[in-house]
Amino acid sequence: MSTVMRSGGEEPDGPPAAVRDLADDWAGDQETFRHVHWGKAMMWIFLLSDTFIFSSFLVSYMTMRSSVTDPWPNASEVFALTIAGRSIPLILIAIMTFVLISSSGTMAMAVNMGYRRNRKATAALMFATAMLGATFVSMQAFEWSKLIGEGVRPWTNPWGAEQFGASFFMITGFHGLHVSAGVIMLLIVASKVLRGHYDRGGDYSAVEIAGLYWHFVDLVWVFIFAFFYLW
Repeated sequence: MSTVMRSGGEEPDGPPAAVRDLADDWAGDQETFRHVHWGKAMMWIFLLSDTFIFSSFLVSYMTMRSSVTDPWPNASEVFALTIAGRSIPLILIAIMTFVLISSSGTMAMAVNMGYRRNRKATAALMFATAMLGATFVSMQAFEWSKLIGEGVRPWTNPWGAEQFGASFFMITGFHGLHVSAGVIMLLIVASKVLRGHYDRGGDYSAVEIAGLYWHFVDLVWVFIFAFFYLW
């Protein structure tokens, strides 16, 4: 079939050059985009889609909270813990935040050790990150059980607006699910690092990909902490 040339030496009819280049990139066997690792590109796409989901949750939460007529519970009172006879507001949430932010530091060091092909240090730091993540999830489970014991449900709330329970369990539960999945991923990758799986191929990209996911989870918690617990 003949092609029709456009005037002025332009390209024949068909997809634009940019579309053809993109198709060539995606058709690559090992890399999605030129000079970009396939797994890393896919993780960025996944994180972008997850950003939309978390953003929708938080925007919906803020819109709902601004429109309800019933009083919204005071986070300093709801999330307070009684220690030595004193009620300390947000103490558990502060510890959870510290633990999760600290895990970002250990994950960053793990990626750095991965670049240096330091197998034992990389695995140790990833196991430490997973332990911190599991600690965060355990504290979140305690927080859930405490509120459930005080009568908070997705459909009711003894302190005011009924929407409080639904938004709390949905947002923190969805984030906790991400942290739990991240802990499992870290344990799997760290085990492979310790066994020398990535030394054979000389490619520690899996450590960096796991780090991208973990830093995203930590960043999302910062927004949840600011909008849900401090507002």
